[in-house]
Amino acid sequence: MGAFCIQIEHPMKGLLVTGPLSDLRLVELGQLIAGPYCGQLMGDYGAEVIKIEDPKRGDPLRDWGQEKKGGHSLWWPIAARNKKCVTADLRSPEGQQIVKDLVAQSDMLLENFRPGTLERWGLGWDELKKINPGLIMIRVSGYGQTGPYAPRPGYASVGEAMGGIRYVIGEPDRMPARAGISLGDSLAATFATLGALAALHHKEKTGEGQVIDASIYESVLAYMESLVPEWQIAGYQRERTGAVLPKVSPSNVYPTKSGEMLLIAANMDTVFRRLAKAMGKPELADDPKYATHIARGENTAELDSMIAKWSSTWEVHELMDHLIAEEVPHGLVYTAKDMLVDPQYLARESITNVDVPGIGAFPMQNIFPLFSETKPTIRWSGPTLGEHTDEVYRELLGYDDSKMADLKARGIIK
Repeated sequence: MGAFCIQIEHPMKGLLVTGPLSDLRLVELGQLIAGPYCGQLMGDYGAEVIKIEDPKRGDPLRDWGQEKKGGHSLWWPIAARNKKCVTADLRSPEGQQIVKDLVAQSDMLLENFRPGTLERWGLGWDELKKINPGLIMIRVSGYGQTGPYAPRPGYASVGEAMGGIRYVIGEPDRMPARAGISLGDSLAATFATLGALAALHHKEKTGEGQVIDASIYESVLAYMESLVPEWQIAGYQRERTGAVLPKVSPSNVYPTKSGEMLLIAANMDTVFRRLAKAMGKPELADDPKYATHIARGENTAELDSMIAKWSSTWEVHELMDHLIAEEVPHGLVYTAKDMLVDPQYLARESITNVDVPGIGAFPMQNIFPLFSETKPTIRWSGPTLGEHTDEVYRELLGYDDSKMADLKARGIIK
């Protein structure tokens, strides 16, 4: 496929860890997507991520995904890459002590339980900061740690609805649609990561730790551009507009002679002038109906129809070559199949192959963004349940054979 292959052996002892966060340790609690994706990002950038799972069930994400290969989830190897997986029953005093022992030697703790859960287990901020005053505690939840909705269970879909994005996705004559991914979870995890790194900068100056409180609904809200003042000040309610944005034209997907769909984005005045020339109709750029951004926005349907009629006379790759020559932004609407063979993807190694035990060569999205000096690597794929329990508890925490045997015998760890 053109992507380089990282050969993985488990466990990864003696591996040279690279990345800008390679001197940091994070303890990850919680499960599924919103919290663990933050942990994935931290691990991608080089941090030592110790993920604690329930010894009986593990993270449900181990079994998630649309498809499996030989019983293996095709999601887990990505979501848990670069993480050390240990087990502990957090409902038990012994499991709670394990968390405290790890916190004493870590920089960050990440959790995405319902607010109040850690407090019931004696693992709230007030307790943990006594153990490690410089700790950065990252808390990801549906509604945040405060406010009347804080105790409610919150999933990505609910946060997307409350944050405003669900209302504006889809066709205007239908119920709101959704993105085909857990967008709210990923946004919350990304903001949690950003907040934690900012908190680490503060800690470098002061030595003080703090809590990062990232909610799903506010993470979505942060991406909603001028939606709120448009309503509050101008009385304008954004509605569902399908494939186009209101007043932004032309920027749509258009048909070609060979059946493929090509996205053309030429809404800026200078770019539209180039598109008009490419269409063999340079006069359109001076037509009052299309000459300005506002005018094109008022005549979107008519303009889209004109472009679609023109684009449908071209074979897709001939049209792309033509638009490249005329410097008009465009692109195919990619599926995974397209990504695996695209020269831009291949040149930047956007997708890389990792050898996953039980599966073999496994294509996954590479670490992003790119770093010129502290290049991080995918060191291993998602581990088996409890794969690093002995390594972490013995070598980092100093637990002896007697203690390990006792914890295993009572089901506290696996």
